[in-house]
Amino acid sequence: MKKRWIIFMLCMVLIVLIAWFIPSQPEIWTLSDNVSKTDIAWMLTATIFVLMMTPGLSFFYGGMVRKKNIISTILQSIIAMGIISVVWVICGFSLSFGEDVLGIIGNPTTYFFMENVGGQSTDTLSQELGLTIPLALYALFQMKFAIITPSLTTGSFAERVHFSGYLVFMVLFCIFIYCPLAHCTWHPDGLFNQMHVKDFAGGIVVHASSGIAALIGAIYLGKRRNQTTDPANIPYVVLGAVLLWLGWFGFNAGSSLSADSVAVKAFLNTNTAAATAMITWIFFDCVRGRKPSAMGASIGSVVGLVAITPSAGWVSTSESIVIAFITTIICNMACYIKNKKTAIDDALDVFPTHGLGGIVGTLLTGIFVYKYEPELAEEGVTHFQFFINHLIAIAIVFAYTAAMSYALFWITNKMITIRVSEESEKIGLDMSQHNEHYGRLREIAEYDDRTFTPHNE
Repeated sequence: MKKRWIIFMLCMVLIVLIAWFIPSQPEIWTLSDNVSKTDIAWMLTATIFVLMMTPGLSFFYGGMVRKKNIISTILQSIIAMGIISVVWVICGFSLSFGEDVLGIIGNPTTYFFMENVGGQSTDTLSQELGLTIPLALYALFQMKFAIITPSLTTGSFAERVHFSGYLVFMVLFCIFIYCPLAHCTWHPDGLFNQMHVKDFAGGIVVHASSGIAALIGAIYLGKRRNQTTDPANIPYVVLGAVLLWLGWFGFNAGSSLSADSVAVKAFLNTNTAAATAMITWIFFDCVRGRKPSAMGASIGSVVGLVAITPSAGWVSTSESIVIAFITTIICNMACYIKNKKTAIDDALDVFPTHGLGGIVGTLLTGIFVYKYEPELAEEGVTHFQFFINHLIAIAIVFAYTAAMSYALFWITNKMITIRVSEESEKIGLDMSQHNEHYGRLREIAEYDDRTFTPHNE
């Protein structure tokens, strides 16, 4: 038994003991008069759809790696549903949406262990956001965004990361990167919100942040010892892309926070952008001498979903086509450049797709969304200023996320060696980290399961 697992278990026991003494608040579960049951029904549905994206991502990534790493890659996404849910309840929601501190972070005591979060929508935050749903439902919806964001980073350092080290990094990422960016962007008093930076459903908070952290992770951990790029299970990739496409309707349309025309527009734009990007990616591949592929169609559709995320509820359907087309061409070229011109081993192209897709989508939001927000002109914000503010926000996010990610990887590595040994990497993370395998593998045939001890590290 390793000391780290004893520490993890003691942390869980401590959380349970604290939870034991948190007083119950049955009175806060009475629905407020201004709550719309129609909106509740839609947002419950949207929340389910957003959560479905994480299993979708697990198959999307799991199918891209080698057979000996499928289970570990899938688990790295699925485990976030457990770890981040608990972190979010303890302090994540409060750090993101609690009482503002300097426009950068929320007060962790505002909603500590979800205190004062229930069926009401009369609190200050709900009033400022104009919620017609219970605050608890809003917290649940936002939780699903927090879950998938660190999961997105795993594709960059696939096939070479310690599971226990990843758990530590994921918690630190949520607290020190995701929560501050969510507060800056979506809290009424947040820095980016005060700069009039628009992010409808997570172009900055989810995709740019995860993509930049993924890039730093790939650099910090270094190359895999055998960079075989043949995916083990392309049908898994297609299945994952389809689940992501379906779940993204909750991701984007749910971000209207109401069953209204904005949700319908976001739904339509999301589907249109995904479809546009899918066929654009395939056509562009074929123009460059490649064959149309299921992998290309799957990756292209996800890039379109990423691209439209920051502007889905505002732009027109025709503009969603333009946004998806431009972003897809840029991301496709970025994947080629990364794979052919650089030594960075971003295993599953997380930065060229999610990171760059979120960045380009955010900049295009600065171009296309201005005319849909007439109050900006009334406040004296010009279209040029609006775009520059988005550019500044992206620069801040890139600098902060890159520096903080490197620091978090360094800190994690001091606690737990974050990269697995050469032997563990050779036989695959499924066996070395979890003592499981996806069928009988040639790669581990020389090892005897009775004598190999996967927890030696």
